[in-house]
Amino acid sequence: MREFNALKGYPQPKGPRYVGADIRTIKSRIIASYRDERYYDGDRNHGYGGFKYDGRWKKIAQSMFKDYGLTENSALLQIGCEKGFLLHDFHEHFPNMKIRGAEMSDYAISHSMPSVKKWIVKMDNYTKLPFESGEFDFVIAIGVVYALTLRDAISCLREIQRVGKGKSFITLGAYKDERGEKLFKSWTVLGATILHVNEWPEVLKEARYTGDYHFMTDEYLNLAEKNG
Repeated sequence: MREFNALKGYPQPKGPRYVGADIRTIKSRIIASYRDERYYDGDRNHGYGGFKYDGRWKKIAQSMFKDYGLTENSALLQIGCEKGFLLHDFHEHFPNMKIRGAEMSDYAISHSMPSVKKWIVKMDNYTKLPFESGEFDFVIAIGVVYALTLRDAISCLREIQRVGKGKSFITLGAYKDERGEKLFKSWTVLGATILHVNEWPEVLKEARYTGDYHFMTDEYLNLAEKNG
């Protein structure tokens, strides 16, 4: 188990992301919870504000191939693959690689990339995955674990361990101080389990998770108070 940023090639915002009580409200969180068109392609305060393929995941796919020693013969699973952008870029690089995705959003699946749509499985939750033990060489879960309750997060982590062979990458919603906690909780619309950076390792140990993880903090996301 190690802290490692496998998203180091992902474009960062040029300026701060401003948060505040009047920006992402409880209404925004309610709308986001449906994970429908409003979350993906609606108002930015309710989610992505337009979730379109633009090739930004290509660098991530390429770096993951190197970092995790993936080949044409590898098997890969992305939990919470949404519209399949990252899966598409993996498939484009290695057309014969075994690729699978798991996703809860009907809207995301129906609008997923044609190249990988047939490999995406509809899920009601991520606490029990419909795959064999040790089926995948690499498992990815970006923005997934911390969108679950603590109990379900632990179950999801255990499933990642079960279906994988030890190589995995996840992101975790976290903070280092009270200001960071306030900023992150004001920004996230789906985050359910947001913990201190010193608390997450205990959760990972409980789940016997051995893969890589990266903290999504206010610093990493460049969050700032609207009037401060």
